[in-house]
Amino acid sequence: MTRVCLIVAMLCFAAQAAAAADDYKIASSKEAPPAGLAKAIIGKLDPASLKITRGENRTAAEIWLCREWPINPSFKPSSSELYPFPVGELVGAIRFKRKSADFKGQEIPAGVYTLRYAQQPVDGNHVGTSITRDFLLLLPAEADTSPGPLDDKALFKLSEKAAQASHPAVFSLVKPEGPAKDLPAMRHQQKPERWIACFAGHGKANGTAQDLAVNLVIVGKGGE
Repeated sequence: MTRVCLIVAMLCFAAQAAAAADDYKIASSKEAPPAGLAKAIIGKLDPASLKITRGENRTAAEIWLCREWPINPSFKPSSSELYPFPVGELVGAIRFKRKSADFKGQEIPAGVYTLRYAQQPVDGNHVGTSITRDFLLLLPAEADTSPGPLDDKALFKLSEKAAQASHPAVFSLVKPEGPAKDLPAMRHQQKPERWIACFAGHGKANGTAQDLAVNLVIVGKGGE
């Protein structure tokens, strides 16, 4: 009996160790924005980055946030809209060293992309895909060269190029947990399986600055 318990314990330990090896982590990095971005975009970004790694040292993604985000001063969060960004606003940039997948499950080729805020349309095609309307869209760096906001039509059209499909490349934003001062951090959600990158940036409304926590689903898929 003792031997059986020992074997079970060893198997549990091995399973836990294997799971830990696949864990995602996030940390600040001194990596400068990549050359694939337009100079006008780079001029809006923080010179340092956030590096997301898997296991010991496998880089999953690198994110550069804008130094400052203009935010809607009259915004009030609701159950379906959590973030005060204007639609089409530049939030930052991201680089994938390897191919990845978005919240819809579409393959995203390795490369450099801008990140812009968007809201999921309210129509019958999107029922049950997400409990909130807040998303970041990926746009190919070579196609998004001006930091000014984009209108809906240009935003979604350019993002389709990132996914190389008829649907934009979407990454879900979810409700932040905990204060901005404790970030960056990774949050693991088991059901459904998701890894959430939690970070903070600087918002500004009517001349008043504030720290703004952002939680981005970097690994995981939404409803169909």
